Amino acid sequence: MTPEINLKSPAFRADPYPTYARLRKESPVVVIKHPIFGKAYYLTRYTDVVSSFTDPRLVNDRRNAVGGKDPMDHWWVPRLFRIFQRNMLSSDAPDHRRQRDLVHKAFTPRRVDEMKQAVEKIVGELLDAAQKKQSVDLIADFALPLPLTVISEMMGVPEEDRLTFHRQMGGLLDNLTGPVGFLLQTPNAFSMMHFFRKLIGLRRAEPRDDLLTALVQAEEQGDRLSEDELISMIFLLLLAGHETTVNLIGNGTLALLQHPEQLQKLREHPELIGSAVEELLRYGNPVEQPSPRFAKEEIHLDGHVIPQGATVLPLLASANRDESAFENADRLDITRKPNRHVAFGLGAHYCLGAPLARLEGTIALQHLVRRFPDMKLAVPEEKLRWRGSVGLRGLKALPLLLSPSGAQATAREAA
Repeated sequence: MTPEINLKSPAFRADPYPTYARLRKESPVVVIKHPIFGKAYYLTRYTDVVSSFTDPRLVNDRRNAVGGKDPMDHWWVPRLFRIFQRNMLSSDAPDHRRQRDLVHKAFTPRRVDEMKQAVEKIVGELLDAAQKKQSVDLIADFALPLPLTVISEMMGVPEEDRLTFHRQMGGLLDNLTGPVGFLLQTPNAFSMMHFFRKLIGLRRAEPRDDLLTALVQAEEQGDRLSEDELISMIFLLLLAGHETTVNLIGNGTLALLQHPEQLQKLREHPELIGSAVEELLRYGNPVEQPSPRFAKEEIHLDGHVIPQGATVLPLLASANRDESAFENADRLDITRKPNRHVAFGLGAHYCLGAPLARLEGTIALQHLVRRFPDMKLAVPEEKLRWRGSVGLRGLKALPLLLSPSGAQATAREAA
């Protein structure tokens, strides 16, 4: 009997991990009805999730599994959404490699390292502003503006457009749950399409040394990016460039507050920040499930027959809490080694922006913990609300009381 799971329920969003543990034990492959793809198969075990990223029988573009048919070809899916959906994450070689090569130069270790000073400056300014308040919403006041500012500057997005874009993006992510959700979000999609075309026009008229200019110029070379590919690429980079980091900082801060002994260890041993960020990625799971994969042929797995063309959804959040892969998997341990989490995926579709997300998360958490050693939740934990998106795992808000020690405040003022 297939277990019933309501991935959108507030109770599940607040704590999905007991359900995932039960599924790994009783039904590691879960058959569900997906609002877009119909019958789909969730993978819950670490080994199955890892295999799904490298199994040649699984592809990211459904057309390569079912002979050209597109799951977005429903009457209720506006063309705008089809353009957004056909991005680098939902493509296979050689298209995937062609698109990935275009943006890879923006996320090389050297380029990311060059961003360090800019990230430090933004973090300092945001925490200076936070220090003037008795309480803050860490999401709105810190976790969101940091990565949104960084990726917007890399992409050349005007400052006055950034928060509007984020609000529209949030509407798309949290409410696309079937025909009604798609139709209700159509105005948002039209607004975003207008926004992207405006950006493209701006960079054609005024080229700059930014990633968007490079993409526009590549598109103009003829056979590199089509207009639709360019729009979907901008959509993906702006989405992936800030949403994951928002959740890393928000979920990570909450996890540390829930485990005061680990927070204290990080304060006493700031050199642990690298392994702490990796553990917070594993434990907090800023991405709950990646883009779907599709079976090119019939696959037999854990007693299930996955037919050709079927949708396969690896649950990263379940894999990262799998007891067979991680000792004391439900315990936060900032010294955990090895830590082979799959928070950024694996294989050819490994997250291109992972180095940037790690840099931003490291600097943000490092400074936050040092500046506000006595920070605590401003509301009971049960009052926290999680976003409705089943792809990304993040808090709607994280109200905190900040109380930096006098010595630290004095030292900063003196500096």
